[in-house]
Amino acid sequence: MSSDSPSYGLWSLVVINVAVFIIFAFSFARPRTSRDWRSFGAFAAFIVALFAEMYGFPLTIYLLSGWLGSRFPGLDLFSHDAGHIWSTLLGWTGDPHFSPFHLLSYLLIGGGFILLSAAWDVLYKAQRDRRLAISGAYASIRHPQYVGFGLIMLGFLFQWPTLLTALMFPILITMYVRLARREEREALADFGSAYADYASTTPAFFPHLLGIHRTAGEH
Repeated sequence: MSSDSPSYGLWSLVVINVAVFIIFAFSFARPRTSRDWRSFGAFAAFIVALFAEMYGFPLTIYLLSGWLGSRFPGLDLFSHDAGHIWSTLLGWTGDPHFSPFHLLSYLLIGGGFILLSAAWDVLYKAQRDRRLAISGAYASIRHPQYVGFGLIMLGFLFQWPTLLTALMFPILITMYVRLARREEREALADFGSAYADYASTTPAFFPHLLGIHRTAGEH
């Protein structure tokens, strides 16, 4: 079934979606310091690049059109559904919005926003009281805010991968890791042994699973 409605060049949708997601993320992250704004700005750049291709100009489809056209000769490359490249490559014939990759993206994006929200509440109260943030999400990992941004970006890569966002993702993750390390040095200088003890038992980005860390520590 075909439609005369254009799939791209919908720049008003680009603006609306970018504004919605950036404002939504801002309400969870609430940047205050220059470092907060740097990490949020990097995330915002990823969102702009994503929706510019999703509804504006499909750069990735243009660059891969020769390869995709030879591999999938009957595919309407510039239909919106074709932009869900994972579904195309897997031969998913149903609605791509219900493909396994798309459903996984919903979980990752939702989980990322939930983690950002939980982290902000704990961090705000800790900064207000001039103490370490070690409860809530911070009891499981030391940098839940950066993990939250990473999960959201990873979710969008599963949902609508583009060459630009795929290139940006490892660069932004590296930037977040460096920002996290800088924060750790500052926290160690400010809180001394209290932060050292916290860091020695709490992983930076990946929580311990099923008591593995505890079991290992008993041997």
